[in-house]
Amino acid sequence: MTINETQLTHFRSLAALNPPRVVVVIAWLIVAGLCLAIAILFVPWRQTAQGGGHVISLDPDDRPQQVSSLVEGRVDRFFVQDGQRVKAGDPIVKVVDVDPNFLDRLAAEKAEVQAQIAAIEQARAVASIDVGRTAQLFTEGLAARRDYELTQIKVADADAKLAEARAKLQQIEVRQRRQSAQVVTAPRDGRIQNLNAAAGGALISAGTVLATVAPEEIERAVELFIDGRDIPLVDRGRPVRLEFEGFPAFQFSGWPAFAVGIYDGQVRSVDPTPRTDGLFRVLVEPAPGRPSWPDRRFVRQGGKVLGWIQGDNVTVGYELWRQLNDFPLNFEQDDAVQKTQDKAGKSSIEKKKK
Repeated sequence: MTINETQLTHFRSLAALNPPRVVVVIAWLIVAGLCLAIAILFVPWRQTAQGGGHVISLDPDDRPQQVSSLVEGRVDRFFVQDGQRVKAGDPIVKVVDVDPNFLDRLAAEKAEVQAQIAAIEQARAVASIDVGRTAQLFTEGLAARRDYELTQIKVADADAKLAEARAKLQQIEVRQRRQSAQVVTAPRDGRIQNLNAAAGGALISAGTVLATVAPEEIERAVELFIDGRDIPLVDRGRPVRLEFEGFPAFQFSGWPAFAVGIYDGQVRSVDPTPRTDGLFRVLVEPAPGRPSWPDRRFVRQGGKVLGWIQGDNVTVGYELWRQLNDFPLNFEQDDAVQKTQDKAGKSSIEKKKK
């Protein structure tokens, strides 16, 4: 009789148990799984703040621009088609006034006002001569004061009429310039993205959008929208991993070394206030010294992007604790940095007092 058998004689219930082999294997697997789970809690983990967004242009002038009508009227014809390349100044659409003789009537009205101005200027010149003549007679006692004052009133009246006529002439010229701008041109080089075909032949007002021009040669950037919980320590220069729409990629956020098909960027700026949905906009630019982003014909302006803004290395257990408590990235380190800044501020104040 072995030692185990001797011991089992004192524990008859234990000796009577004969667990199946499957149960024993499962028990060992559970124990091994618990040990592995505890070990994983101490594995290094790279913190990331994930967010979606799209490709944009850094220069506002390189973003899609709407071409609007400057005058009221109707669309006479379009000079371009959807998808056509245009250069700055190329005609896009011609807008004509509802009244085809409107420009002719403006020209006739302008000529009439100019004739009025010439007549008023001549009358004023004569009135000025009368003022000088009456003033001399008044000083010699040959004219009454009232006659002298009447001549001055005529000059002032002529000045008022002249100013009114010149203001009317200016208004007519403004209307002429506006009506002469009936051919709407492209504001910059690009491609016609959309034409407002519904406006063709219809009565439109000033400011009606007639077309959209999208520039192609742009300096690209990415705007990501990040949850406010992760934004406190997302600052300028943070590395970012980007997955562009249409490119096969695999990203393991905690271990960036295992990423495939991912492109690099860095944080350019963070908006100080969130959108209405509580998400903050983060601008990302290409990272210097890293592989360039895909060609513009593959990643166009407006394409969707998924990004991971990288933080510091922590343990898996710490990251789980942070997520469960809804704390921002590096909550404890953030407090330490704040304390260090407070101490530095106090020391500088004390030095100034001394």
